[in-house]
Amino acid sequence: MSAAHVTAAAMAEEERALLGSAGGDDGGVSPELLRSLPSACDPRRLPHRLIVLTLMCFLGFGSYFCYDNPAALQTQVQRDMKVNTAQFMALYAWYSWPNVVLCFFGGFLIDRVFGIRLGTIIFSIFVCAGQVVFALGALLNTFWLMNAGRFIFGIGGESLAVAQNTYAVSWFKGKELNLVFGLQLSMARIGSTVNMNIMGWIYSRVQDLLGYTGPSTLGLTLMIGGITCLFSLMCALILAYLDKRAEKLLSKEQGKTGEVIKLTDVKDFSLSLWLIFVICVCYYAAVFPFIGLGKVFFIEKFKFSPQEASAINSIVYIISAPMSPVFGLLVDKLGKNIVWVLCAVITTLASHIMLAFTFWNPWIAMCLLGVAYSLLACALWPMVAFVVPEHQLGTAYGFMQSIQNLGLAIIAIAAGMILDTRGYLFLEVFFSACVCLSLIAVVMLYFVNHLTGGDLNWSAKKREKLQKAAVTEK
Repeated sequence: MSAAHVTAAAMAEEERALLGSAGGDDGGVSPELLRSLPSACDPRRLPHRLIVLTLMCFLGFGSYFCYDNPAALQTQVQRDMKVNTAQFMALYAWYSWPNVVLCFFGGFLIDRVFGIRLGTIIFSIFVCAGQVVFALGALLNTFWLMNAGRFIFGIGGESLAVAQNTYAVSWFKGKELNLVFGLQLSMARIGSTVNMNIMGWIYSRVQDLLGYTGPSTLGLTLMIGGITCLFSLMCALILAYLDKRAEKLLSKEQGKTGEVIKLTDVKDFSLSLWLIFVICVCYYAAVFPFIGLGKVFFIEKFKFSPQEASAINSIVYIISAPMSPVFGLLVDKLGKNIVWVLCAVITTLASHIMLAFTFWNPWIAMCLLGVAYSLLACALWPMVAFVVPEHQLGTAYGFMQSIQNLGLAIIAIAAGMILDTRGYLFLEVFFSACVCLSLIAVVMLYFVNHLTGGDLNWSAKKREKLQKAAVTEK
């Protein structure tokens, strides 16, 4: 067969796999009309799909940018609003509370109630509205209103991430999907990084404009930050139009999450899955709340300038942006998920101990934390699919995100209280203890998996060989 035939066959196969068959009698447009479209306007062609991919990546940019607004402006928030650290960390807790419940219903709302397009727009509006209320709370010097804004923001934030993934699955299939998920995660981390390094500068410019610091300066700064949420809402609207257009042109179905949530499945969860949940909660409890309080920690302990402190506090996200796709590929190729998780947890523990008990250059510890954080995400989350039947996956992931948010909400408040009463050394010991609990759970998981003959620590080659054997037997 000639190269031209191979290419044509591959294109036809890709067309079928990615966007269903075009044309037909069910409302699709004729193949002749599709062929006459420019490549940037044809939903089957790469240039158009790259436009869609760009919009998908920017869909969550505003949400991730504004999520860590408090961390970027910790000093200013505490000074201008006259709140202690526990009250400051409540801003993160209020984001997490709605997601303790919403993680179970985000997929259901997208599949059964709103549909992917309307759902994405509604969740984007919640993110925008939450950021506006958050900024108004500062402008009016009303801290409870800021908390309410973070609650509203939280309703949209996590569900928007579910919608983003659903769009990705709808437009991209097979091997492309891992790359698309990696690119989306990288863009999210870029949003967090830009926030960490630019919000302090925006506050200074607003302060120069108004001539004073205070709630008004803080409120205006947060309102300017909210422009990123408006930008993401615009992306949601354009993406909805392009998806509707592709549905008409190619008679493809609207994307669905495919999640089936049955809370009764919880009683069937294995010990291995519960240990994965413990690792998840204890690990992330020592990362996100630490970043939330990190800027002032680096200013006070290591005498960094605010700009240097923002830069080092965002290094975890900076490293995560390029490394997440790389580690994803590495774990896919090699397998041995438990070993990778163990490496990530031990490295994180080492970085927290260095930050707590030494005055070594903190860039070393933070770079280690960035690498470990990226590696853990790539090795831990896929393990759920190995220990849960496919029909329970939606429930398992929903439950995992739910208890992660519950843990983050409680730990955020606890971290603020420890910092107010005991200081940074006790706080770092507390975070180290959380990572130690995670480490114990990883070791237990290794032995439980070994004793039950589980496949969590198989090499990728062994897993592939057994999958082929199972297919052959069928």
